[in-house]
Parts: sequence; structure tokens; C-alpha cells
Amino acid sequence: MSTMTTAKEARGESLWETVKTIIYALALAMCIRFVFVQPFRIPSGSMQPTLLVGDYMVVSKWSYGYSRFSVEPFNFGWPAGRIFGHEPQRGDVVVFRPVPQEDKDLVKRLIGLPGDKIQYKDSQLYINGTQVQRTSEGIVHFKDFISDGNGHTVGFNYIDVQAYRETLPNGVSYLTFDRDPNGALDKTDVFEVPPGNYFFMGDDRDNSADSRTSQVGYVPFENLVGKAQFVFVSFDPLISLLKPWTIFTGFRGDRVVHHVN
Repeated sequence: MSTMTTAKEARGESLWETVKTIIYALALAMCIRFVFVQPFRIPSGSMQPTLLVGDYMVVSKWSYGYSRFSVEPFNFGWPAGRIFGHEPQRGDVVVFRPVPQEDKDLVKRLIGLPGDKIQYKDSQLYINGTQVQRTSEGIVHFKDFISDGNGHTVGFNYIDVQAYRETLPNGVSYLTFDRDPNGALDKTDVFEVPPGNYFFMGDDRDNSADSRTSQVGYVPFENLVGKAQFVFVSFDPLISLLKPWTIFTGFRGDRVVHHVN
């Protein structure tokens, strides 16, 4: 065997090893992405001030077990329901697929468990007839982004909004915004959550299409994708690659590895 032939074979083996390494790395990345954790970008303000437009958060897929929605695109022939299922807790911030639009990911806070009676009246949350504890955090001066309705930010306004700290019966505490105490979503009928379903609300109460509306409604256990764990990076949504300096000016350093409460 000639030296040239040996060198060619060595180069071929080296190339194949490189290709295998890339394939293994891609397979591992896809496994992590679709089975363990998944990044999501926040395109709208329905969960303000907990999640800001332009946040990139990590969602754990294992938190509630696996369904056909949490393992896409590896869900060929996936059975109905969940495997290794774990019940979510009241107050969790959850990514899910609403029944009316099962191709769309939403993120909201879990308020109502199966069998609960939920009502929102006079800007106050009631669970099973008991008013949820709420304390004023005063007026917040806030940069409010304007969306075109398709997940694209087109501008912003500075607003003054009333903030409250809400504490659920299990002790989970978080901030909410109340833009208008007489808004269309501030007075609802009593919602009785069906078995196997959950009731979700956005923290920006007058700026959220959630379980109070027909756009979302009750959410079956199967439709939960995962639990929001932390924001790993955040940018002002109006940054532009055509203006590269805005990547630096729009970087929100205080939200790097920011826990989602």
C-alpha cells in the first residue's frame, strides 16, 4: 500500500469521525431541546411584570411529564394523555397549548386547579369564594411595548400603572398590573374548572387573553408543555441588526439568569 493511499484513508477516516461528532452533537442538542429543556422568547406583555417582552426563558419539559405537545416533533403515534405525569402547582408559570389554537404556545400563571371555582370581580381574584390576598405596591412607571398582534413589536409608550402583590393560598407570591379597574376582564362570572383541566391568567391582568376568554378557556393537563424556570437573557424588543449598537444598548443585564417566580 502506497503512502499516498494511506494518507487518503487517514483523511477519509478523520472526515468521517468529524461528521459523526457533528451528528452526535446535533442529536444530543435535539434531545435536550425536545425532551429536557426548551428556550422560548416572550413576544407580548401579558405576563408583565414577571416576564418582559424580549425575555428569553428556559422551560423544563420534565416538570409535568410528557405529552404529544411537549415532545414535538418526536410525537408520531404518541398516545393521548401524559407519561411520567406530575401535577402542576397553583402559581406555576406554564407554557401550554390552548385548545382553540393547539399550534400556538402561550405562557400564563396557573390560578385554578380542577374543581376550583374562579372569579375575577372589581379587579380582585376569588378562589372558591375566598378573596386572594392582595397588597398595593404603588404606581409603577413602566415601558410598555406595542405589538402588531402577530408577535412583532412596533413601538412603545411609558405608562404609569398600579401594581399589586398577590399571594395565592399556597403561599406563591408575585406582582400583577391593574391598568384599568373597570376593564372588560375585571368582572367575570364564576368559572368552575372541569376535572383534568386548569385555569390560567396573565399577570398583566387587563392585557392578557387567558382562561377568562374564549380564545383560551380551560386548558387540559395534556396540553401543558412545561414549566418556566428562568430567564437566561433579555433584550429590548426594538433592537435591530441594521443598527448593531442597539444589541448592546438594548441588553438587559439585570435579567440574565433571572428566576421566574
